[in-house]
Amino acid sequence: MIFYGKHSVDETDIEAVVEVLRHQFLTQGSVVPQFEEALCQYTGADYCTAVNSATSGLHVACLAAGVGSGDLVWTVPNSFVASANCALFCGASVDFVDIDKQSRNISISQLIAKLENAKRLGKLPKALIVVHFSGLSCDMQAIAEI
Repeated sequence: MIFYGKHSVDETDIEAVVEVLRHQFLTQGSVVPQFEEALCQYTGADYCTAVNSATSGLHVACLAAGVGSGDLVWTVPNSFVASANCALFCGASVDFVDIDKQSRNISISQLIAKLENAKRLGKLPKALIVVHFSGLSCDMQAIAEI
């Protein structure tokens, strides 16, 4: 069997979960702001919002980016539906960029071709939802340069 991922949980993690479970609130309790602040400190970000799932996180990210009705968002077709639904939840349309046969990540050449065509048609996307497939990161440097 090929494992998709391997987690690591130690006694400190278990104790932290038990401590939260003993409080009155499992969600929106005092630990959430502490977690958000710790993430800000770790990443250097000014703000952080904890959400219940990656699906909600993608939705919030689209809202923060101003994605809305009439906008177009691109992603890849070989991902969980949340990668597209986050834009649909905001009223945007979704289109797909093909993947690279080797990495299964977004194809840089297909992205360039699609962008060139979209520019000619005057239909550039508002956002690109990049998906790092199976633990292999996309070529973010190339994507940023594009």
